[in-house]
Amino acid sequence: MTLTAGMHGVPAGHIAAVVTYLQMTAPAIRNTKPFPAGTDARQETLDIDSYRSLFRAVGTPWLWTGRLLLDDNTLDAILKSDDTETWVIRQNGAAIGLVELDFSPHQACELAYFGMVKTATGQGLGGPMMALAQKRAFARNIGRFFVHTCNWDDPRALAFYQRAGFRAYKSAVEVFADPRINGPHDRATAPHIPCL
Repeated sequence: MTLTAGMHGVPAGHIAAVVTYLQMTAPAIRNTKPFPAGTDARQETLDIDSYRSLFRAVGTPWLWTGRLLLDDNTLDAILKSDDTETWVIRQNGAAIGLVELDFSPHQACELAYFGMVKTATGQGLGGPMMALAQKRAFARNIGRFFVHTCNWDDPRALAFYQRAGFRAYKSAVEVFADPRINGPHDRATAPHIPCL
């Protein structure tokens, strides 16, 4: 369904996000960028609890919920799949960031999750993380690398993806049940998003 111009109501207990879809067909960052001292990236197959803990630490401020709603067996199968690469950014051994690539689409890769804990922003991690993501994505035989972000994500996210070489190709409005009402987040989460 395509929305017509004008205002559209959102059902009680729901929120609406404006989603921007971006893609690239060749890597825009061709050289590896070093991580700051004491920080590195490791490809890891985390156990369910460790993965959910990192997912929450990175994504809770932005209401990430996708992986929190999956049962253990489904999530475990995704994380152990050959179509999934999970890269954990560690600082002095502590997990502070996540780069997750999904190769399940035919000859394409989705940057499924990308982010760091709020206390790690501003430390020069975004560039090395994106260089890693592009290098790993295009190391396989793909013709398209894509990602989506929304207006509830970090306000710098869209511009960051565009600077990294992604080009917007589609937008949409997603209406979904507010995950702070009978969901995996409490009502105080993400105060920048009204909880109605």
